[in-house]
Amino acid sequence: MTTYDFTVVLRATPELTEDLADRLYAAGCDDGTPGMCCGSTTIDFHRAAATLEEAIRSAIANVNSAGCVVERVQIEAESLAVSS
Repeated sequence: MTTYDFTVVLRATPELTEDLADRLYAAGCDDGTPGMCCGSTTIDFHRAAATLEEAIRSAIANVNSAGCVVERVQIEAESLAVSS
């Protein structure tokens, strides 16, 4: 398995509270770090999966099960680089 780094930005920018952080952790986002960036609540994931798509889909499912909605996923170009 490969570990993928990406950021999930939440829709409607819920306030990052201890309760929200606990809900995200309990929903399976224990490999993510919640935070605030430019007025939006974000979660920086460091997720192991067979593919990038699987990592992103599982993270979105976990976030949704915590009662949040994903607005978008951000990926740094360096995270997509493939070494030969």
